[in-house]
Amino acid sequence: MSDQRHTPADGRRAAHRSHDAQSGAEDAAGGAAGGAGAADGGTGWWPRFKRSPFLPAAVLSLIIAAAAGLFAGSYTYAMADPTPHRVPVAVVGYTDAHRDRADAFAKAVSEDLRSSLELHEYGTRAEAEEALESQQVFAVLDIPSGAGRPPVLHVSSASGASVAELLTQAARTVGEETGLRVQVRDAKPLDPGDPRGLALFYVSLAAVVTGFIGAIQMSVHARALNPPERIAFTAAYSLLGGFAIAAAVDWGLNAIDFPFVQSWLILALTMFSSGMVFTMFHTLIGRWAMLPTWGVMVLIGNPSSGGAVAWPLLPSPLGVVGRWLPPGASVNAQHTAVYFPGHQHFQPYLVLAAWAVGSCTVFWIWRHRHPGGRTAGE
Repeated sequence: MSDQRHTPADGRRAAHRSHDAQSGAEDAAGGAAGGAGAADGGTGWWPRFKRSPFLPAAVLSLIIAAAAGLFAGSYTYAMADPTPHRVPVAVVGYTDAHRDRADAFAKAVSEDLRSSLELHEYGTRAEAEEALESQQVFAVLDIPSGAGRPPVLHVSSASGASVAELLTQAARTVGEETGLRVQVRDAKPLDPGDPRGLALFYVSLAAVVTGFIGAIQMSVHARALNPPERIAFTAAYSLLGGFAIAAAVDWGLNAIDFPFVQSWLILALTMFSSGMVFTMFHTLIGRWAMLPTWGVMVLIGNPSSGGAVAWPLLPSPLGVVGRWLPPGASVNAQHTAVYFPGHQHFQPYLVLAAWAVGSCTVFWIWRHRHPGGRTAGE
């Protein structure tokens, strides 16, 4: 037989363990009951809704619906009913003997277009053609000195196909209605592969959209990139993407005869600016960066770019704003490079460079707020 004995201390420890176990069970039961009460609606439906995935899904649904309506509305507002506003036209032979003919033609065309032609007098045809080449005017009205010879309206499809088309139609209509017969000639036609003059708008649109989509994907799939690396890879995919766009349109489709290196670099700078604009907004406002990026680049920037509808046909606010946004600057730079290479303007390049440098600067200054990056040693 074994002698089994329990000391008083052993009994007290056993009793304490039994009491603790019973208290723990009661606490667990009480916690479960409290949790069940909260799940049953004790805290209300709104706190539960805020913690659920349904709130962000609902907010995104409303934002996407609003963006769709604004997207359609912005393009319709800019392009559905293009009306000329103060179209500058050069006049040659604007002497006292022919002033009445020129004024009568301008007045009749302005009434037909519900706008105004701004007549700018030039002493010689060469001066007027120079103004057309430098894109100071959209057409040249040549009034011959010989009696019985009709005036000639030289339009420029390369300056704006939509403006040239409207001026041509108005001149013919006015000639039939008033007897002011005017011959119409295209002094600066478009490339045969781009008869509507829309290819430059499409290539610039491709650069803008792929530019910020690339930055979005970089933030998702290469989140650990540090600021210098992020800027460098944005520049890398911009150079590759600009080359791909130019090669596809020029070499692949033969739609536009690009000055290849210049057009490639314009597209690359456009992509880089667009990508860094998203990166800047991502740094400043985080997950909602797509909203201002979409607003600046797509809702406002593309309809006001002057690519699908020339500047004089846009509503006045868009015609002014569009020149200072990356899409409009890109279209303007490409347009001059392709059709007016001898009359380059610095303004569109400065606009693209300002957006690129400004976005990089904001990103660099507030880089600690960007959700990406990695710590030392990672």
